Amino acid sequence: MGKKFLLLVIVALAGGVGAGYFFAELSAGKPSETAPLEPEGRAREPIFYRNPMNPSVTSAVPAKDSMGMDYIPVYADEEAAGPAGTVSIDPIVVQNIGVRTARAQRAALSHTVRALGRIDFDERSIARLHPKVEGWVEEMYVDTTGAQVSEDTMLLSVYSPRLVASQQEYVLALRNYESLNDSPIPDISRGAADLVASSRARLELLDVPEHQIVELEKSRVPQKSLHIHSPAEGVVLKIGARQGQHVTPMTELYVIADLSRVWVYADVFEHDLPWVRVGDAVEMTLGALPGETFGGLLDYIYPYAEAKTRTVKARLVFDNPDRLLRPEMFADVLIRTSTEPNALVIPAEAVVRSGLTNQVFVVRAPGRFEPRVVELGVESEGRVSVLEGLAEGEEVVTSGQFLIDSESKLREAAAKMMARPGDEASSPDGVGDHDHHHGGHDRGASP
Repeated sequence: MGKKFLLLVIVALAGGVGAGYFFAELSAGKPSETAPLEPEGRAREPIFYRNPMNPSVTSAVPAKDSMGMDYIPVYADEEAAGPAGTVSIDPIVVQNIGVRTARAQRAALSHTVRALGRIDFDERSIARLHPKVEGWVEEMYVDTTGAQVSEDTMLLSVYSPRLVASQQEYVLALRNYESLNDSPIPDISRGAADLVASSRARLELLDVPEHQIVELEKSRVPQKSLHIHSPAEGVVLKIGARQGQHVTPMTELYVIADLSRVWVYADVFEHDLPWVRVGDAVEMTLGALPGETFGGLLDYIYPYAEAKTRTVKARLVFDNPDRLLRPEMFADVLIRTSTEPNALVIPAEAVVRSGLTNQVFVVRAPGRFEPRVVELGVESEGRVSVLEGLAEGEEVVTSGQFLIDSESKLREAAAKMMARPGDEASSPDGVGDHDHHHGGHDRGASP
């Protein structure tokens, strides 16, 4: 008897269908024992017997299956104790199988997308310097890449014959204005002033810095070299000319990038794309900066996917005042999306997912569990929101629900078979038509 019971327990734990027999043995003892008594003291009569390993096989009389296991008696009050699939389990069995529960409650919930990111320059803060005139580099003041420069830093000086000629024109215009300013003829004095203005504008258009123009106005001596200054604060990424080199407007002298703000390109998988929105909050961590967490925003989602990785690039923006974030670093990115401030939340482990439906088991009373189909929303950090099927405060099973699910399916199958009255009496050998309809009488069953 002991070996037989041990075998039954092992088979029940190994297969979902066998869980029903496992519960029957733990809570009701052997099926062949005396049936429970009704309130009046009379023994209850089973309405039929079911195969412990296959609920679709039933018999109107006690029988055994091919493994020698007794069929389980099914009583009317057991099958009508609640909605189809409702399970009643002895509290001792509930404790033995480790059933845990949790209540559905209101909480803020957001979907979290994890992605790998790569830090890059902010394209809008990159400055590329070209000379406006042809000439030769006279002197380099910043001659190393990676150098940090501030706005208006002097980078180099260029000698250009055209610039010298333009300065001479401006000096002549100034002298002409000084001599004709007091002319009694208004057109003459006005023409002299216009010539000064146009000559100065030409120098400004050729990027002659303001301090050189002021110095020219004071000294009236054209300067040989033009000073080129940095247009913004940043880091020198590239130097395209060296001292003595001939340059033209096609020559890229410097590339300067401002690192006070950086972009991060994150690869978002296609199945996460519906959750992602521009403006979502983003958190970033780097292996190079352990313990540091950086906050930013999702700025843009690119309108195409990468063919090889099947991902879509999202552009994230992060402030970088301490210059800790460096281009080409890799980072782990968390995008917090679809925030629901008042969602009905349960642990994600409470959901039994069958592929077609999502189901939970609701505690109706001590030891009684009702299966409930639910519609789920966003899932994040081990919690999932429930859109339909549950009410706030209801208690759901979070551990051991798969054994309960197996027993529930046995009960539901039996309930469906009970819905066809007279089937048990239709077979001349005493076995109900359920056996024939669902695969025939068990070969090991006895009449």
